Amino acid sequence: MRFEFVADRQTKVKTFLKSHDVSKGLLAKVKFKGGNIWVNGVEQNAIYLLEKGDVVTIEIPDEQEHETLIPVKHPLDIVYEDEHFLIINKPSGFASIPSVLHSNTIANFVKAYYMENDYPNKQVHIVTRLDKDTSGLMLFAKHGYAHARLDKQLQSKSIEKRYLALVSGKGELEDSGEIIAPIARSDDSIITRRVHPSGKYAHTSYQVVERFGDVALVDIRLHTGRTHQIRVHFAHIGFPLLGDDMYGGQMDLGVTRQALHCHYLRFRNPYDNKEIIQKIPLTKDFENVIIKLQKN
Repeated sequence: MRFEFVADRQTKVKTFLKSHDVSKGLLAKVKFKGGNIWVNGVEQNAIYLLEKGDVVTIEIPDEQEHETLIPVKHPLDIVYEDEHFLIINKPSGFASIPSVLHSNTIANFVKAYYMENDYPNKQVHIVTRLDKDTSGLMLFAKHGYAHARLDKQLQSKSIEKRYLALVSGKGELEDSGEIIAPIARSDDSIITRRVHPSGKYAHTSYQVVERFGDVALVDIRLHTGRTHQIRVHFAHIGFPLLGDDMYGGQMDLGVTRQALHCHYLRFRNPYDNKEIIQKIPLTKDFENVIIKLQKN
């Protein structure tokens, strides 16, 4: 895959490429695994001194598949795709990545999709993952360089993800709010998390969309990405998610998984600087519970 840039100052090739998110590791891959660098059409090395206006072309070699990730054929609900990025609508019930407990995962399905379509880069790069029982938008980079460029956006918190959740509690849930509370591992489990002073900074914003007695449909924005952040934060304020038995959620309203759905994703395409925004509706199980609540 080739990328072209125009030098905006006098500097070494490697320094200039670093400003375009080409890491040392990626540069090494270019050098040792079949890539190349040209300046004004002439092959050069990474320490060549550029002049302002020079055209730098870099060829990044294709990525071979991870042999440990087994392709598993499964239908994908593809919401958006271009040569650099893939966005799918993930169903609940599937983990994002393989583990000791899960081998039939979204990563396996995407790997099979890449193999079936004979994509030149066959490594699966997940940019935004979702818990097993969370549904909604998942973002993938289709090659390592695209992943590196979106990592920068993740670090600067410029990728926006929004979720819809059904929560319930007996207290008063304000129409909108900010939940800022540190999240740590639980003492007695490697899976569950809790709010604790020893934890990492975590920030969640929310807006109530609709109320059904003690239940509320809330639109949530994450400012940090801690494990189980939404689930832990809403349990912490006394409004756990419906169906979330791990964190005390109500289990008698027909929800068989935590009622959490990533419905909105926004990021900037680093190759053309255009904003990509994707939105999807609620899932059927969500809608069915809302219809039931509206009738009560």
